[in-house]
Amino acid sequence: MTEGNFVDYVKLHLKSGKGGAGSAHLRREKYIPKGGPDGGDGGRGGHIIFMADKNLWTLYHLKFKRHFKAGHGMPGGKQTSTGANGEDVYIKVPLGTILKNTETGETICELTQDGEQVIIAKGGKGGRGNDHFKSATRQTPRYAQPGLEGEEINITVELKVLADVGLVGFPNAGKSTLLSVITAAKPKIANYEFTTLKPNLGIVKYRDYKTFVMADIPGIIEGAAEGKGLGHYFLRHIERNSTLLFLIPADADDIKKQYEILLDELRRYNPELLDKERLVAISKSDMLDEELKELLKKQLDADFRNIPYLFISSVAQQGLTKLKDTLWSMLNKKTD
Repeated sequence: MTEGNFVDYVKLHLKSGKGGAGSAHLRREKYIPKGGPDGGDGGRGGHIIFMADKNLWTLYHLKFKRHFKAGHGMPGGKQTSTGANGEDVYIKVPLGTILKNTETGETICELTQDGEQVIIAKGGKGGRGNDHFKSATRQTPRYAQPGLEGEEINITVELKVLADVGLVGFPNAGKSTLLSVITAAKPKIANYEFTTLKPNLGIVKYRDYKTFVMADIPGIIEGAAEGKGLGHYFLRHIERNSTLLFLIPADADDIKKQYEILLDELRRYNPELLDKERLVAISKSDMLDEELKELLKKQLDADFRNIPYLFISSVAQQGLTKLKDTLWSMLNKKTD
């Protein structure tokens, strides 16, 4: 998936169908010139239904169509025949999609299971035919109910990426390079900050045909929790990752300080993010000779006592097998 095709936020206008009118028909046949009422009910208006689809990764298909309108119900007929229901409209979205009322900001629902369906705009109820209104004192009612109007609503559709591992790091830390090396993803890579403007997903192939999903999240800067840089635009994607991989370059001025800044931004955005499994990867480690690496190890042993860390180089492809082994064991720790 190219970066331009990744859409994780759209606003839609929905309008469900109007219910069909009830019929005020009176029975008229050859030998029954003055039959009673036999008007049928109108059909209900079409619903607008959202459905989760595991084969979708983006909201790109909704980028150019923002208005959805369901079909109207058909009117009732004679012989108490009910009108046909209006045609329902199904809108498919990826797993991890959140639907919110645009006006109130209230979350309507969250779709996380494949095939899960939610009616967001209900079709109007069909009107009742005159057959319902006959009585001993009113034997030929000549009126019926009109159909009810459908619902009209503006909703915001947000996607929180569902990935096993989320890459967390400052801009230009080498996240996109790592993703391009250990997956088949083709993220944009360049030697400047904020090359990645939208999350990239890649499937990491592991031993025995096993796989897990890794997401390259746009780089964090100090103050991101308050909306600086790309702010909340990307932080919401980290909420769905079960394991966080902190990527810090070996040439950073202070590795521990960078880690603490990243951790503080996550804490300020959502303290629950700190409950996730964490792994620190020192990227670009091919720039270190053995002596420098040993010195750095001693420092990191003191700084990261309870957090596992390892050295990797995406360009030189060093330490990547160990990285995949470590991530796999962390991801499957809970299911053992």
